[in-house]
Amino acid sequence: MLAVLATFAMVLGIAGVGATTAAADTVIDTIQVGDSPQGVAITPLGIRAYVTNNLDDSVSVINTATNTVVGAPIPVGDSPVGVAITPNGKFAYVANRFDDSVSVINTGTNMVVATVAVGNSPRGVAITPDGTRAYVTNSTSVSVIDTATNMVVGLPIPVGDDAFGVAITPNGSFVYVTNVDDNTVSVINTSTNMVVATVAVGNGPQGVAITPDGTRAYVTNRLGDSVSVIDTGTNVAVGLPISVGDGPHGVAITPFGSRAYVTNSLDDTVSVIDTATNMVVDTITVGDSPEGVAITPFGTRAYVANRNDDSVSVIAIDQCLGSLCIGFGSLVGGGSTGSGGTGSLVGGGSLAGGGSAGSAGS
Repeated sequence: MLAVLATFAMVLGIAGVGATTAAADTVIDTIQVGDSPQGVAITPLGIRAYVTNNLDDSVSVINTATNTVVGAPIPVGDSPVGVAITPNGKFAYVANRFDDSVSVINTGTNMVVATVAVGNSPRGVAITPDGTRAYVTNSTSVSVIDTATNMVVGLPIPVGDDAFGVAITPNGSFVYVTNVDDNTVSVINTSTNMVVATVAVGNGPQGVAITPDGTRAYVTNRLGDSVSVIDTGTNVAVGLPISVGDGPHGVAITPFGSRAYVTNSLDDTVSVIDTATNMVVDTITVGDSPEGVAITPFGTRAYVANRNDDSVSVIAIDQCLGSLCIGFGSLVGGGSTGSGGTGSLVGGGSLAGGGSAGSAGS
């Protein structure tokens, strides 16, 4: 892998873009979207970002090549929060909190093609890596949608109190659900759709993302200003919680698994965690009340939904493996050439384990 990155760095150097000229881990663009954006997910080819606008019941679509909104906002249900994209990129699933439904958007037409009734107060949504199921967090349960029929299958799965974030392991075997009021994470076996473990974490867990190798789940503790790390092999939190900013909300992990990006909704920053050391290595100022976050598939950009100023911040990400770091901040000035995204690389809905892992609003 180091050789691959070194070759990539050489190619960039030939093109006149090197680590010395890049402005890594900095905001390179700010995009105005709808009213109170909360969730964000990126299509598998990285050409579009879908952003839920909570207070105007719509979804904005961003062209990641130009970082501009394309078309009119897409009307969805009442109070959309989480959003996830199918692995084939054809559909976006949006959890509508106040009308207990999920809107299904055809990404080819950007029109709603189905509305699925789920449980009470849905907020998070994640799609399995094979694209066959969408898992939706309700207030105390999880609904499972068959994406072929857009119908709920089976009974709701009971989890903890105030279920919120959701992420799926890369092999599709387990679903991790944060329970805000219980300070726990429920682990669901997707073969049986039963809870097989309950993991104690910090105070007020909200976002969750899983590393690309599936060995760790990162959980934001909003009321504890920290991030808990779960060993998915033992389903036990390992080490002390990682101190981050004020009111951590969303979390996304880079494709190589080397960094976790955490939105801090109460101090308008993003904390960058080195997953090798589980220490914060950078803090980035973004917009007002950042919540949802998604990372492009090549790991060059992070898109952050800022709830209180109706915007999305675009962060240029440093590419690091050991001591080798490649910056992409100056590739196109304020643009996003080289950006891509996925709803399926890890856990179906967001790059880091779940489309709503950190994409859901409160």
